[in-house]
Amino acid sequence: MISKLFRILPIVFLGFISCAQDKNPVNTEHTYEVVVPDLSIPWGFVFLPDNSILINEKEGKMILFKDGKKINIEDVPEVYNRGQGGLLDVALHPNYKENGWLYFTYASSEGEGNGGNTSLMRAKLNGNKLVDKQLLYKATPNTTRGQHFGSRIVFDNDGFLYFTIGERGDRDVNPQDITRDGGKVYRMNDDGTIPADNPFVNTSNAKKAIYTYGNRNPQGMVLNPTTGEVWTHEHGPRGGDEINIVKKGANYGWPVISYGINYSGTRFTDKTAQEGMEQPLHYWDPSIAPSGMAFISSDKYHGWKGDLLVGSLKFEYLDKCVLKDGKVVKEERMLDGLGRVRTVHQGPDGYIYVGIENLGIVKLLQKNK
Repeated sequence: MISKLFRILPIVFLGFISCAQDKNPVNTEHTYEVVVPDLSIPWGFVFLPDNSILINEKEGKMILFKDGKKINIEDVPEVYNRGQGGLLDVALHPNYKENGWLYFTYASSEGEGNGGNTSLMRAKLNGNKLVDKQLLYKATPNTTRGQHFGSRIVFDNDGFLYFTIGERGDRDVNPQDITRDGGKVYRMNDDGTIPADNPFVNTSNAKKAIYTYGNRNPQGMVLNPTTGEVWTHEHGPRGGDEINIVKKGANYGWPVISYGINYSGTRFTDKTAQEGMEQPLHYWDPSIAPSGMAFISSDKYHGWKGDLLVGSLKFEYLDKCVLKDGKVVKEERMLDGLGRVRTVHQGPDGYIYVGIENLGIVKLLQKNK
């Protein structure tokens, strides 16, 4: 009986692997150059006005890359570095040149209870030191669970600040409950106050910063340069990673509806749609484990303008998504096999820059045709 079982197991295992393979073709019209070498997990980065790069390493280091040298930034808040948590995204205020505010998310142990949860802080950079630090948001409760911290930061064209927090592994409690943090997209004014037109400001006991709910773990968020909409993507379970367009007060369904299943192969829901819950613009099956997101809006890449780029942690490539009429009609693998793609930005020079784990930040180049 045992020998028969072991004859079956390799077939079952191979079948599972083949089902999990990504079938997207490789784009052969690109190459790259390493801009910032020797980074571990560059969770977030941003270009400063002098073209230096401010980089968040997940372990808790904030690095300024300037004139080919790395400078460690001092007085970074203490980071709860556990599982998927650590020092996360970073973004500049739209009027950074005038006011100097930078914003970053990180896992923090501040507050009651063991563990940590996602926080949003703003500060200013004085030389190689953070000053004027202001904690704008701290999710509760703290938990020792290591998954689903989110977290990306985006400003929209009206100056509102959006940031994401994953459901912290509490699937059946947090995402559908607007009185609790986690599994949400949040919207605030740049100083941390709550906009008067946020959807739940008049709802009793609701977290007033919530803008959408029913999200799982959004690790990609970007402003669509054409429409001005905020787009996100989020991790599904096994299958069901999603791209969504952020809509005021919308419920994105997790975990009531999903195109994914449990990692074990069992189902947690038989629904992919329900009235009052948003459908994704696009979903991946198998999951690619998306992180980082950027539109190509410059003229640096012939024929690629308007395409959406999404990093894949699982399959270690940059997914070039061709859009037509607001839908993904084609996908191609770029930077294939370089490493887990953590974050993606279009730089001020119009080129795409990609943070890759255990490599660094690379510049995407198009081969001459």
